[in-house]
Amino acid sequence: MRFYELLNFQHTMAWLFPSLIFMVVFGVGLAFAHLHGKDSEARKKTITGRYADGIEERDAPYPLFMMLVIAGTFIWGFFYIVMHGVLGVKI
Repeated sequence: MRFYELLNFQHTMAWLFPSLIFMVVFGVGLAFAHLHGKDSEARKKTITGRYADGIEERDAPYPLFMMLVIAGTFIWGFFYIVMHGVLGVKI
């Protein structure tokens, strides 16, 4: 049990708001940032498949934000393992 009940609320807010902000930024990043090539605009408009209820498939470019998230995950994982080895901490 904590001495101060307000500390529980502060910790909850400290975890909740950064998570919500990340989700909004992640969604905006996925919606608006793409790796642009010479045929990116044509690929966004060309319909490659149609499904029930009016769902259409396109071969759109891969989102730049998603590439950065994947690259950051691999870089963080690599340095996490290296630094645990250098500092002598057992995983």
